[in-house]
Amino acid sequence: MRRRKRQEEKGAPKWMVTFSDMMTLILVFFILLFSMSVVDAQKFRAIADSFQQRQVFEFFPSVIDLENPSEQIGEEFPNPYEDGSYDESESDAQEYDMDELLIEVQDFLVENDLNELISATRDDRGVVLVLQERTLFETAEAVLIDTAMPFLDKVGTLLATIPNMVKVEGHTDSRPISNFRYPSNWELSGARASSVIRYLIDAKELDPQRFVATGYGDTRPVVPNTTVDNLRLNRRVVIVISDPTHASDETF
Repeated sequence: MRRRKRQEEKGAPKWMVTFSDMMTLILVFFILLFSMSVVDAQKFRAIADSFQQRQVFEFFPSVIDLENPSEQIGEEFPNPYEDGSYDESESDAQEYDMDELLIEVQDFLVENDLNELISATRDDRGVVLVLQERTLFETAEAVLIDTAMPFLDKVGTLLATIPNMVKVEGHTDSRPISNFRYPSNWELSGARASSVIRYLIDAKELDPQRFVATGYGDTRPVVPNTTVDNLRLNRRVVIVISDPTHASDETF
């Protein structure tokens, strides 16, 4: 008896099903690997910055910003406008006080015959007093001359009546200096600012923590260093009676 021929199966072989499943799983595996390897650049930058700025941990439980940070911050730091506790007149009063202080300083300079030696103006930093070099120092020196002390005493009397922070700036002209005490204008300008502060503190027993000394050298001229008169104007000491509403790196 003849054997019947085996009926041929229709369609793809069975092993192709297994092979297809395996390839699909491999594809899914590589897709997962790829998705996990993609880095959110913004979040990565926030993490990197957090190592440089420790204050991040004070405001957020995670180094990554919250999706709605204003909600949590609002709970910890309530808006003063909401309960009516903030009075807009307080800010205006502080600004008005600085304007009043300028008038008082100008009157003080006139009454003490200092208006020819010291100018007083107002800018966003506060009340600014400018003292020319010739009223304080000999050329290329940072030791106060004797005639500088009487009107610095009066400036100290003025500062003793107010609690504001005070920044003293030293400025020079563009002519280079190089000696064993002052290798450059940076050292000279810083030494002059320090000399003024030291005298004010010692003469009037003012709080040293109120003062900051800065030497700008010849980097901030008020006029071009092109004439003798302009050079004289650029050699100066500036006393900034700070505006408490303007706290910034530029001021201190």
